[in-house]
Amino acid sequence: MDKTSKIFEGSALVGSGSCLPTQSLTNEQISHRVETSDSWIKSRTGIGTRRVVGENESLTTLSSNAAKAAIEMAGWSPKTIDLIVLATSTPDDLFGSAPQVQAQIGSKNAVAFDLTAACSGFLFALITAAQFLRNGTMKRAVVIGADQLSSWVDWDDRRTCVLFGDGAGAIALEATEHEKNGILGFELKSDGSRGECLRLSKTKNHLTLVDGSTYQKGEFQPIAMNGQEVYKFAVREVPAILQKLLDKENTSPADLDWLLLHQANQRILDSVAERFSIPHSKVLSNLKNYGNTSAATIPVMLDEAIRDSRIKPGNLIATSGFGAGLSWGAALIKWQGPT
Repeated sequence: MDKTSKIFEGSALVGSGSCLPTQSLTNEQISHRVETSDSWIKSRTGIGTRRVVGENESLTTLSSNAAKAAIEMAGWSPKTIDLIVLATSTPDDLFGSAPQVQAQIGSKNAVAFDLTAACSGFLFALITAAQFLRNGTMKRAVVIGADQLSSWVDWDDRRTCVLFGDGAGAIALEATEHEKNGILGFELKSDGSRGECLRLSKTKNHLTLVDGSTYQKGEFQPIAMNGQEVYKFAVREVPAILQKLLDKENTSPADLDWLLLHQANQRILDSVAERFSIPHSKVLSNLKNYGNTSAATIPVMLDEAIRDSRIKPGNLIATSGFGAGLSWGAALIKWQGPT
């Protein structure tokens, strides 16, 4: 190795971006379709409104716009990006939407692929990208969390249609020296035995092909969720994995500047914060404005808090994603900002 070469043992978070659909849907508007009310939804979820992709928007355009904003903040040329990871469960193309994002943002030198882990997707993608940077094979990555769950909601099911929204968020990640590392530790878990609690399953629709043979038509059922079980899972497993991570990194809850959880339900956020005696002022939440945007919730909230200067360079953030799969994880991160 050239003695003048840098050894990159870390990943710095140096840019953020987000993009939300222009179309907004309030609780009151939903109550015109199903039997519910603004007060009922807010009291049980904390959600007031959500964004829904309209006629001239798509998951790919939202993702591309979020990525462009993160790249601009980082001060990068798109051609210097090595990797694009798009965390989504709702691609425009089942073969993958990340390559279309790569083309739209002009990152012709980047390899691009999708990663699916539902509401935990962004966290899983962030950790995946960081490994490429740490092993020296790549130096710059854009990690995007984006979902368009409005396409897969049963809008006549009041138990689920009030929960979800669409959006995209992105983080620019750069290989750096150990001293400037922004991903200090992580824990990731999956439990497929509990996957029936929250699913978006393929329809078992068998049609005749020829001479007695059949094929399965490619269609999916709407989102189905056992809300009570998902809630119990989140309030039990999220504190447990956060505690394991904090213990491993010799970090106290009092050391944290911010707690950033997947924005699924305000009661979950409050329960986890109370468990660690973290004051409400340190809990990041925009759930009331956007609902549950799945893989997008964490990066959208990050970008919002970075741009309004709540999150400052050097701030220590404990974050956790959780949801379908079932999958969940936690990471201890530090915002570096543009270098």
